[in-house]
Amino acid sequence: MSKPIEDYALIGDTHTAALVGRDGAIDWLCMPRFDSGACFAALLGDEGNGCWTLAPAGETRATRRRYRGDTLILETEFETADGVAAVIDFMPFSQQDDRVELVRIVEGRKGVVRMSTRLTIRLDYGHIVPWVTRRDDGLRAVAGPDALSLRTPVRMRGENFTSAGAFTVSAGEHVPFTLTWNPSHHHEPPPRDPLRQLAETERGWQEWSARCTYQGEWREPVMRSLITLKALTYGPTGGIVAAPTTSLPEWPGSVRNWDYRYCWLRDATFALYALITSGYTEEAKAWRDWLMRAVAGKAQEMRIMYGIAGERRLTDLELPWLAGYQDSRPVRIGNAAHTQFQLDVYGEVMDSLHLDRKRGVALGQDVWNVQQVLMEFLETAWKKPDQGIWEVRGPHRHFTYSKVMAWVAFDRAVKAVEQFGLEGRVEQWRTQRDHVRAEVLSRSFHPRRNAFVQAYDSDELDAAVLLMPLVGFIRADDPRMVATVAAIQRELLHHGFVKRYASHESADGLPPGEGAFLPCTFWLADNLVLQGRVAEARDRFQQLLEIRNDVGLLAEEYDPERARQLGNFPQAFTHICVINTAHNLSAAGGAAQRRAAH
Repeated sequence: MSKPIEDYALIGDTHTAALVGRDGAIDWLCMPRFDSGACFAALLGDEGNGCWTLAPAGETRATRRRYRGDTLILETEFETADGVAAVIDFMPFSQQDDRVELVRIVEGRKGVVRMSTRLTIRLDYGHIVPWVTRRDDGLRAVAGPDALSLRTPVRMRGENFTSAGAFTVSAGEHVPFTLTWNPSHHHEPPPRDPLRQLAETERGWQEWSARCTYQGEWREPVMRSLITLKALTYGPTGGIVAAPTTSLPEWPGSVRNWDYRYCWLRDATFALYALITSGYTEEAKAWRDWLMRAVAGKAQEMRIMYGIAGERRLTDLELPWLAGYQDSRPVRIGNAAHTQFQLDVYGEVMDSLHLDRKRGVALGQDVWNVQQVLMEFLETAWKKPDQGIWEVRGPHRHFTYSKVMAWVAFDRAVKAVEQFGLEGRVEQWRTQRDHVRAEVLSRSFHPRRNAFVQAYDSDELDAAVLLMPLVGFIRADDPRMVATVAAIQRELLHHGFVKRYASHESADGLPPGEGAFLPCTFWLADNLVLQGRVAEARDRFQQLLEIRNDVGLLAEEYDPERARQLGNFPQAFTHICVINTAHNLSAAGGAAQRRAAH
């Protein structure tokens, strides 16, 4: 998997996902679930010797690709000297956990095109070669708990532990390939009609997309981001993963390679605003229900991230047999950061539930009971240093953003009593809220720097403080915040993109080297909107939209000097920011205005 990250497109069915290269090769496929505890990598590109190529056999003059309207059906069109053929890739929607399908249909559009395909299956992250049986209608591969069936009219032959086939397609013809996963101890699922599945899948996505209520200037990027967010949702539970991939590096060759196939609490409120303001209340409810199941239990045991069903044990493992993307080692599954103490997640949970109550959702006494337990813990826990929004591997510190989100938690608890008539220790929470605010204003604003800084008594800037006005802690037009924005633009803005902070080694205990974390630049645009600098915000937003790949997708980070995307891909948080900033720039206002007004 050594192609540029932006060369990939996403397909999925809300159970699993795959990445399709610009050349028509599928290099990454996880089934049946996103989380490393229950999924396997069926294909891993050249680094794991697994791949599924499907392209013209000879020279290709031109390649074009697009999503079919507001769907997750990908069309890659190849033009050769003899004709034009398209590969249509999609995953049919399914309500079953024990069956996942990936369908590829080769459609002849002009002349006659010679095609070839090569399928190399490697299970358990490239570690296991399955036992493959050839059949008249394709092949069957089995290894341990997993079984894969390939059904196609193309005759497949074995070549050195891979399966290959060749065929021609003429204008108007369709040649289908269906790859189906099921547990190996279950009966093989019966075949289904690929063309009928295509029509049903297209209709399903069109009906889902028609529910979007955003009709503003940026409907196309908003719609593509919403579709991506839906694809990163695990349908049975409502959990939204940060990305469908692991170990795509923040900088090629570095050790900053993390597994993002988990659900971060930090994304909760941002995701809820994106979904709700765009008309997707069912998805917002499913995400909130997932959230409440995940955090249930002792407050001191709350995690910063969970598995897609709320799993808490996300043990970090390294896979030494994989070379990593462009030699970026180690390749990891699991995420050691799940054990970190991060104060901000308590604010995110409280803010998410506050948003529900503002929308008129009846949450019930059980939910309020959980919130009160969280607040009881936070009354003393907020005073502790933590590992912060950037999940530092170094010493715990009193990070500014962490304290601000502790303030958010107390503030929303107070408002639950004041605005919604719930019973609780409101006087205690008011006192704590005022104490936190006073401390942050005293210890996080650096007089000489004339800016809010990363942590108490620090002099380093941190883009996370751009969230302070977005959560209602301080007005965006407060002179201190205006000065902070100016300092960040002066020192952290490079080639139009905001870096998280200036000094990597002193901040997170890891070797330096990463791209610009894209949500930071969206937060800058949101601040500019709140300061009334709408033209500047529009320019910044447009610059972000221009770095999307050809099918509208964004990773976690970006290298503006080399014009390449970095990090796990596609990134839910980045696409959430696309949606929210588009709403913020619209006449009706969006998440920044509403959340800041709390």
